[in-house]
This record gives sequence, structure tokens and C-alpha cells, in this order.
Amino acid sequence: MNLFELMRISVRALKANKLRSLLTMLGIVIGVAAVIAMVGIGNGATANITSQIQGLGSNLLIVTPGQTNTGGVRGAAGSSNTLAMKDLTKIEESCSAVKKTAPFVNTNAQVVYGSGNTSTSIGGTTDAYAQVRSVTIMRGRFITQEDVNSYTRVAVVGPNVVEKLMGDANAEILGKTIKLNNIPFLVVGVTASQGSSGMTNNDDIVYIPITTAQDRLIGNKYLRQIYIEATSADMMTTAQDQVTAALRSSHKLQASAQNDFTITNQAEVLKTMESVTQTLTLLLGGIAAISLIVGGIGIMNIMLVSVTERTREIGIRKAIGAKSKDILIQFLIEAVVLCILGGGIGILLGWGGSVLAGKFMSMSTSVSLTSVILAFCFSAGIGIVFGVFPAKKAASMDPIDALRFE
Repeated sequence: MNLFELMRISVRALKANKLRSLLTMLGIVIGVAAVIAMVGIGNGATANITSQIQGLGSNLLIVTPGQTNTGGVRGAAGSSNTLAMKDLTKIEESCSAVKKTAPFVNTNAQVVYGSGNTSTSIGGTTDAYAQVRSVTIMRGRFITQEDVNSYTRVAVVGPNVVEKLMGDANAEILGKTIKLNNIPFLVVGVTASQGSSGMTNNDDIVYIPITTAQDRLIGNKYLRQIYIEATSADMMTTAQDQVTAALRSSHKLQASAQNDFTITNQAEVLKTMESVTQTLTLLLGGIAAISLIVGGIGIMNIMLVSVTERTREIGIRKAIGAKSKDILIQFLIEAVVLCILGGGIGILLGWGGSVLAGKFMSMSTSVSLTSVILAFCFSAGIGIVFGVFPAKKAASMDPIDALRFE
């Protein structure tokens, strides 16, 4: 008996019990849909995290102060005052792998314009910050070196600040005077939307010259961060080593003394986060794959029932010349067809589920072709693995005993 004829008989047998076939497929449908959806959500999370970290800037190193240590009690990271503008000068003079540096100080302040009032983050920095942190100006300009040198009271605001003050992120605020803790500042620029990075909302911030921030709002000359752009991605490690040596020299630390600062390497953070999200994706996919195994067990169970119900049919077919191999292939085809159909439906449901989950969670999802192919092949494999035992049982029946079966 040729393969085409066996496939026709198998499909006819499945059509004869449509509801049972549908319920048998259900486990595979749910399993494949869960795998596709979970992997899609995991891939989307990885892409979002990668985008956020890369949005911090290109080839970025972030230097933060060390920890305070008072009476044996260690403070939080960044709680000490160990960074100053002289460190910036030392880095620029002695680090060949460094392309650009940008100092940064921050505080919170009440921002007022007319009847608009909001509390937001104030960032004091220099003109280099826009390049190092990939800040795009939507309207107007960014802070200039002249603003820094002259302690000018100018401000560059994020779109969220504009919306909170004026009710519309696209409202014209250039040339208007806002007050930061009752100190007037002229708005000279509005940044393009960048979204959030970690715990920071880059759209809800007001940038002012670092000298003005230190003199009028903060009251000290220490820095909270130094952002450093390496000359290239390949030079990140070299730049980190050079900056470490420069800061230790600037702070006059002995060889045995620990660093009183911390350097965060963007590439290392990105690699770590990708590793974590990939592990979580595999974990979620593995958990979802368990339902495929359960679905396979369900198929085996139903196929065993089907073999028992069709014992006389098997006996008649063997009596008129069907070989054990033909019976084996027929039942295997039935199991594989159920799994392939269930896998196809599951792929569609999983893709749709990942899209809906992305919309509800306000994040992008990514269903890769690889995950679709793997899920589909796995579902077909489940049909073969769990269909073998019922098929062998059917193929090994004695035709005389089968014909006597009631």
C-alpha cells in the first residue's frame, strides 16, 4: 500500500471523530502557543533592554563616587563626594582611549511656568553631554560652553516637562522664562523623546549649565557622575583601565587603597542584561514546553483508545492483505497529522498572543522564525514519539484475535 493511500485512510479516520481529534490536538495547540508567546515576549524584553542601554550613549563609561563609611556604617553607592572637575581635566589629559567627557550633577526642584507647576529632576552639565548621552534636540539648542563659563541661567527641557507645565508636549516654550525653586531660567531648547533608561525618565528632566546648578541650586562643587565616551567599542576596556589609573592618580590613592569611585562599563551591563533575559526566555520557554509533553501524552492516550475501538477494522485490513508496516505507518500518520495541525494553530495563537501581550504591557515583542520552526518541528516530533507505542500495538495485533474482538 503506497504512502498516499495510507495518508488518505488516516485523514478519513480522523474526520470520522472530529470532536475527539480536536480535543486531542488541544494540548499541542496550547503547548505550541505558550512556547511561541513566551519566547516572543522574552525576545521583546531583551530588545527593549538592549535599546534602553544603548540609548544611554555610544561606547559609554559611567563614573560615580564611592561609598561613605561613617562609624563603620557603609552608605549607599555614590554617597561620597570624591569626584570634581579636576578629575575631568585629568581624564582628558591622560587617557588616549577617551573621546569625550561630560560631568553631571543632579537635584530635584519645583518648576513653575504661569499656572503650571511640577517637581522634576534638574541635571547640570556641559555641552559635551548631548553627544556623550546621545541627546537629540527637537527645538532650539543645547547648553553651550559659553553658558557654562558665564554661569548663564538657561534651561533645556524634556517633552514631559513641557506637557506638565503647558498641557501639551508640543506647546511653544522656547524663549519663555520658567522658575526653578523660584530662580528664573530662560528656556533655550527642548529635547526629543528618549523614553526611560532604568529608573530615570529622560523626558522628565531640565538641563542647565553645571556651573549654574552647582552655584544656585546645589551649593557644592562635587560631581554625581562623569559620563565618558570611548574612542571605539574595541577600546572600552582600555579606556576603563586608563580612566581608573587617571582617577587614582588624581585622588592620590596609595597602591594598597581601594578605589573611591566606581566605573560602569556599558558593554558589560549590556552583556549581563542580555544573558539574564535570554536565561529567563529559555526558562519561560522550557516551562511552556512542558505542556507539549502533556499534550503528547494525551495523544498517546487517545490513540490507544482508538486502537482498541478499531480492533476489528485492523483485523479485517490484515485479513485482506495489509501488512503490519502499513498499520504502523497509518497510526503514526494520524498522530503526526494531529500534532502538525495543532502546531500550526498553536503558532498562530502564540503569535497573536505575544502581540496582544506586548500591547497590554506597552512593550515590543519579537517572534523569531527560529522559534516558530523549532516549535513546529517539536510538535511533529511529539506526534512521532508518542504515536509509536499505539501504532506498534496496532501493528502487532494477530488478525484472527482482532476479528474475534467484540
